[in-house]
Amino acid sequence: MENKQKILVVDDERFNINVLVDLLKPDYKMMAAINGEQALKAARSANPPDLILLDIMMPGEDGLSLCRYLQETTAIPVILLTAVADEMDRVIGLEMGGSSDLMAQLQPGEPVILMGPTGTPTETEPGETVLLIGGGLGNAVLFSIGKAMRDAGSRVLYAAGYKAMADRYKVPEIEAAADTIIWACDEEPGFTPGRDQDHTIVGNIVEAIVAYQEGRLGEKTIDLTEVDRIVVIGSDRMMAAVKAARFNALAPWLKTEHIAIGSINSPMQCMMKEICAQCLQPQVDPETGERRPPVFSCFNQDQRLDCVDFKGLNDRLAQNGVHEKLTRHWIDRTLQDLSLRDAAE
Repeated sequence: MENKQKILVVDDERFNINVLVDLLKPDYKMMAAINGEQALKAARSANPPDLILLDIMMPGEDGLSLCRYLQETTAIPVILLTAVADEMDRVIGLEMGGSSDLMAQLQPGEPVILMGPTGTPTETEPGETVLLIGGGLGNAVLFSIGKAMRDAGSRVLYAAGYKAMADRYKVPEIEAAADTIIWACDEEPGFTPGRDQDHTIVGNIVEAIVAYQEGRLGEKTIDLTEVDRIVVIGSDRMMAAVKAARFNALAPWLKTEHIAIGSINSPMQCMMKEICAQCLQPQVDPETGERRPPVFSCFNQDQRLDCVDFKGLNDRLAQNGVHEKLTRHWIDRTLQDLSLRDAAE
């Protein structure tokens, strides 16, 4: 019997798993896991996979944290699969062993054309009190918004949430972007604040904001009752949780007229504004819940939180993920056809 190499696909979307399994099963023995716990069990088994295809954006154990742990504890190569287009995500992914097939073909001195950033910049009204809420890798870009808002004379309360303690990056930049920071982490023992005015908690981002406002984390420097604007960047699930919390857990303290913005990622920083429609985002009427015409996230990532159809966003991100993973395999096949496969491995 032919001894096929084993590939483990880790993705919380079963449709994505089925696409990859169907594509690869003629040549490989396929395994699947829908979360980090199942993936770790397979990697530690007596018959582990030879390669892991790992989705970054998963609930629970996110892909980057899992990739880091696998690198530290196993010798199994990992290819990161993602529909996230943010530049910091790509850099972090490469540092942690993600596939860089295309960049592996670049030669020293070869010209590189960078497209982006593009689209409408985040509004920075002067003199406001702003609550920034960042989840995971969203914090790698949110600090630039905080800095611009502080430069415009606004006060910034920054709630930064992470799954694992090792996921925190750009700490000095985040500190420079905020008057006060609430550091939240799901992993014990949590972060140690680097400044007297900052706070820390083990828990999710909404729990962290509530604990801060109730005074359970220490003295408050900015009260939620003063907040004029909320800007949220993170996973679709995190942003949906913040949207809901504004009407229940956080409602007693927020102004009724506050503005809430969610930064909705497009699958690529493209220059083809409103052409390919891979970033088309369904909208809803916040009063009636009825569907509104969709918008192009590539043109304006910052959208009113109450108008975002998060079910539609989740479906769109899953579809983007399939496109990107199929592209990854097309690149692999092309490199082999050009006899460049060995150079990329």
